[in-house]
Amino acid sequence: MPLDESLPFLPVRIAVLTVSDSRTLVDDRSGDALAGRIEAAGHILADRRIVPDDRDQIAAILKAWISDPQVDVVISSGGTGVTGRDVTPEAFRQVIEKDIEGFGELFRMLSYAKIGTSTIQSRALAGVAGGTYLFALPGSTGAVRDGWDDILKFQLDSRHRPCNFVELMPRLREHIQGDHHG
Repeated sequence: MPLDESLPFLPVRIAVLTVSDSRTLVDDRSGDALAGRIEAAGHILADRRIVPDDRDQIAAILKAWISDPQVDVVISSGGTGVTGRDVTPEAFRQVIEKDIEGFGELFRMLSYAKIGTSTIQSRALAGVAGGTYLFALPGSTGAVRDGWDDILKFQLDSRHRPCNFVELMPRLREHIQGDHHG
């Protein structure tokens, strides 16, 4: 995927949310993998938290980050399956203003090559709210790696061609009257 090296790299401020009833910062391998990739790519780790599989708590953190001008992007890992405790997509849908359907579709297409039909159990999704990009990935380290390495590292690089999410950031809040953010 081509990068236009004549363009400047624009670091993005990314918050990482791990959704888990059992993980802590000490044993959050997926969160570590994501945070490491974000910083290695030259982006800024704006915040990092772990929250239990609780729809209201997840939505509250998302709302706080959406309203924080120091957060451009939120990437979560965990809670995207189909069990009773998996509520991340429902929490995301409470706050998302516009869906980015292609993210989940592309994630599952790429994941199919690695785990076959098991990818159907993933409810990975993305959207935009209040000018902030929101991405929900499954909780496995492999899924986080695939989501970042195969999609997000390109779409969050301002030099990626033919287009990327970063170049759209100044226009994400156009619908908000009188907004003077960013």
